[in-house]
Amino acid sequence: MPGFFFPHNNMAELNGKEDCKLAEGKIPKKKQKAFGADLKNYLKCMVPHIESGIKTSNSRSVMLSAEEVIQWSQSLEKLLASQSGQGVFREFLKSEFSEENIEFWLACEDYKKTKSDHLHGKAERIYEEFVQSDAIKQINIDYQMREATAKKAQDPTHTSFDEAQRTVYVLMERDSYPRFLKSKAYLNLLNQLQTNTSK
Repeated sequence: MPGFFFPHNNMAELNGKEDCKLAEGKIPKKKQKAFGADLKNYLKCMVPHIESGIKTSNSRSVMLSAEEVIQWSQSLEKLLASQSGQGVFREFLKSEFSEENIEFWLACEDYKKTKSDHLHGKAERIYEEFVQSDAIKQINIDYQMREATAKKAQDPTHTSFDEAQRTVYVLMERDSYPRFLKSKAYLNLLNQLQTNTSK
């Protein structure tokens, strides 16, 4: 079935066409265009790779189909269950200057799988990066939750960030996710995949 091929997290392996320069990261950041142009160019670059696929560093291909993209509209949970969905949603959140939400959510998912003897180090990193009041990627949680999370992070367990993660998930679900589903980025991607499927 025709579809787009997405690398898991590596756009650097695209061919060197002019339209793909932003996706390849060859243009210095100070010269990069706005998010819409970046995603548009990235999606344009995907079209030639429908037949050949794009290989990731470990030679795996991920095919993105219209069916999968349609499933993203069923729930935020289904969107986040997809590697490609995470990538496209992250790009959208960057356009809204709120990518810290998905980054925190993903960090928490990874944290839950951490071996007990590594919990302390990861908890400290997550706290410093996302939770503390002067964090570079500070998430939007209230003072009480920030304080409660700080206490839990000092004596970490696998559930230390669950409440904060749930709050951020609900924030994305109620706020960013509905806008994502109405965004040109999502609708254009879906339209392109449906057009290719019908050929």
